[in-house]
Amino acid sequence: MLPSTYRTLLLPRIRPTLLASSSTSLTKRLEQGPFRSNRSMATNSSNAHQLRLKNPTIFICDMQEKFQAAIHEFDKIVLTTQKLLAFSKAFSIPVTTTTQTAAKLGPTISVLAEQLPSAPHDKTKFSMAIPSVLDSLPAVSSIALVGIESHICITQTALDLRDLGHRVYVIADAVSSCNKGEVVVALDRLRAERGVTVTTSESWMYECVGDASHAGFKGLIGVVKGAAGDTRTALGALPPKI
Repeated sequence: MLPSTYRTLLLPRIRPTLLASSSTSLTKRLEQGPFRSNRSMATNSSNAHQLRLKNPTIFICDMQEKFQAAIHEFDKIVLTTQKLLAFSKAFSIPVTTTTQTAAKLGPTISVLAEQLPSAPHDKTKFSMAIPSVLDSLPAVSSIALVGIESHICITQTALDLRDLGHRVYVIADAVSSCNKGEVVVALDRLRAERGVTVTTSESWMYECVGDASHAGFKGLIGVVKGAAGDTRTALGALPPKI
């Protein structure tokens, strides 16, 4: 989290803006749509062993209550993260979440917390590469990184994980900062870093699967179609243009 913003957020809490109505649980909507008929096939844990990317996992960084009003297009990050969580359930892909000093900055926002497979790891370090996270992370993982802030926690997490031998994918439609200009600069920097890829959520999901003959491909299509409107909304705002 941005140090100056971090200090501001420790002041009496500002009433957070309401998330857009479209951030209703994507999982619930998918269960009512085309994804439902393919659910049993897509959720088969054996799907994860046939994926193109080695040891795929999703990292969700510091999506907490007190940041809702401060982060540029926070609700768009939520939309994309919900889509990735639906994908993770379809393919049994691990999800790791952190909070930054939750006692002061609050828990993970409820719309995401209710979909998480495990409790967040609390931290004071800006990077998510803390012992409790790294202990369960397989070697040479392919990590989709989402959350806040692009130029601090996201950048430091990406660099640390890269240096530990992992492949890092920074999801451009799911990262942001308080100041949108910081997002642009951070993503430009990360594009130039060896071992770090800046891409979109949909691109990462398709790269994970890798083949239309994969047993869970229809599950992927269900996630993509079910989130089509949210994807357009998110990409209309993130990454920002200045």
